[in-house]
Amino acid sequence: MSMSISYLSVPFSDSSVTRRIPLCPSAGKICARSCGFPAVTRNIYSVEGSRLMLYGGTANFCRRLCGLKLWIRKSLNLRQRSRECRPAKELKIIKNQEKDHLTNHLETTSTHAGQVSEEVPKINVPSAASVESPSSLTQAHSYNFSIEGGRATSLCIAVIGATGELARGKIFPALFALYYSGFLPEDVAVFGYSRKNLTDEDLRSIIASNLTCRIDHQQNCGDKMEAFLSRTYYLNGGCDNREGMSKLNARMENIEGGHEVNRIFYLSVPQEALLDVASSLADNAQTRRGWNRIIIEKPFGFDAPSSHQLTKSLLSKFEEKQLYRIDHLLGRNLIENLTVLRFSNLVFEPLWSRTYIRNVQIILSEDLSVQTGRYFDGYGIIRDIVHSHIFQTIALLAMEPPISLDGEDIRNEKVKVLRSICRLDPSDVILGQYKAISGDKVDVKLNDMTPTFFAAALYIDNARWDGVPFIVKTGMGLIKHRVEIRIQFHCVPGNIYRECIGHNIGMATNELILRDVPDEAILVRINNKIPGLGLHLDASELNLLYKDRYNVEVPDSYEHLLLDVIDGDNHLFMRSDELAAAWSILTPILHEIDKNNIAPELYELGGRGPIGAYYLWAKHGVRWADD
Repeated sequence: MSMSISYLSVPFSDSSVTRRIPLCPSAGKICARSCGFPAVTRNIYSVEGSRLMLYGGTANFCRRLCGLKLWIRKSLNLRQRSRECRPAKELKIIKNQEKDHLTNHLETTSTHAGQVSEEVPKINVPSAASVESPSSLTQAHSYNFSIEGGRATSLCIAVIGATGELARGKIFPALFALYYSGFLPEDVAVFGYSRKNLTDEDLRSIIASNLTCRIDHQQNCGDKMEAFLSRTYYLNGGCDNREGMSKLNARMENIEGGHEVNRIFYLSVPQEALLDVASSLADNAQTRRGWNRIIIEKPFGFDAPSSHQLTKSLLSKFEEKQLYRIDHLLGRNLIENLTVLRFSNLVFEPLWSRTYIRNVQIILSEDLSVQTGRYFDGYGIIRDIVHSHIFQTIALLAMEPPISLDGEDIRNEKVKVLRSICRLDPSDVILGQYKAISGDKVDVKLNDMTPTFFAAALYIDNARWDGVPFIVKTGMGLIKHRVEIRIQFHCVPGNIYRECIGHNIGMATNELILRDVPDEAILVRINNKIPGLGLHLDASELNLLYKDRYNVEVPDSYEHLLLDVIDGDNHLFMRSDELAAAWSILTPILHEIDKNNIAPELYELGGRGPIGAYYLWAKHGVRWADD
């Protein structure tokens, strides 16, 4: 049903010829007083051609003013009564629409010196007889479709590959953590999409066991979890992704209720299925009433040609600003803090160049507790960690100050660094593979050339970093899980305390350590006099240990990155040109591996990695900061 209100619309034009039409002052006063408006004692006039621009005389004009007042009163009463049964966002939309509509009415009836303004394009005033009952007013704001569950939504998030390990263990828990902490709207709708024959309740049961509330505040945990699960839905896409995405779109529209809405699609699918899923999504599941953002998991190709083809196919369906290539390691607080440390502290930025920095070490080692099976299906540690995480860390460390914190401005500076990295010499690369142990939980084929360890010395060919080695070490199955960045400074020239320091290299070099694992901290190593008689120096650490300074629970990296996608902050996601620049550095090394020109060196599980790495550090004059 719809509400029908008869209006009289009378246009004004710039060429209107006006002449005075006298009104009965007494009639105007009586009508105005009965409606509660000030008495109109001045003449009101306006004529377009020969047609009178007054609503049928004084009495008709006053009746319409009374009708306007009654319509406003009934509308306000209706909004108050219907507030509790409306979603908050819908109420806000209706409120703004009615406010604009009322403003138009008031503007068209405004007068100046007793005259109707000629600048107003039209006057729409309901008569008293045409104002319908409250029931008809309610129907005027109703929709011609039913909303599933009776709740419209403003944001839809679809997880493609919802029954996979990544979705169950990381994505859904991260979404719930954001919902619980208030970073997702209350009306959010979360969709799971896969090929399994499940129901909404089946999906809710699968993910419920992995949902946890914040340790530092657990108010209303059960209620929040129940509310989140009630906003979670499942769709069986079947074997045809085009048909499946059409079904997903229909289900989303049923939940959305015809409102303006935004959509996020998380493609947690194997690399070989990515293009088909993305193409089907682009053609059949994007909304036209808001933005669409697509999250893609690494690896982003296998080498430069395959990555170029993948990027070309994606950009034929989406705009660059829609694509978010996610690497969960870049969501760590250590990475997000790099630009803060550099550009908000005067003590660091003036030192951030080859003038003061001797070398930079980037370490990411994982112990036996981390599963390593993914490295032996053709990806390897180079494609999985080095290409994205290591190179993005170098880019954030070495880039020039961006003109703003806008994501595109930061990406512009990052890609300049990546393009400036010199071509890798195979002699500056050390590959390793840990030895397989029969009966161990990880069994490696010894004839497999896929590396589990990568070490290299990279140089950036620009004015700021010329000659400074960036030493990279990343590997699996090592002695310790460790993630940190170490920046070693030059020795003090002409140091007058050199006799006290002697050959102690640790005392001769100041060092800034940014540690993520095992205990997140910022450390500055300096020389200090030991208290007491005599002059004895000691290398001490100024220590900011996060667990002692900040009594808060550190969110998971997926929470950081998903929130960035929602906010449209893309500075931690690789752009297509960054992707191409990174592959151009690594592809020659990958080809050398394929030709068996570089053989991985075997190392013991739980050890320190290949011996060749230590010779590499010595070659470049770097003292490796090891355990």
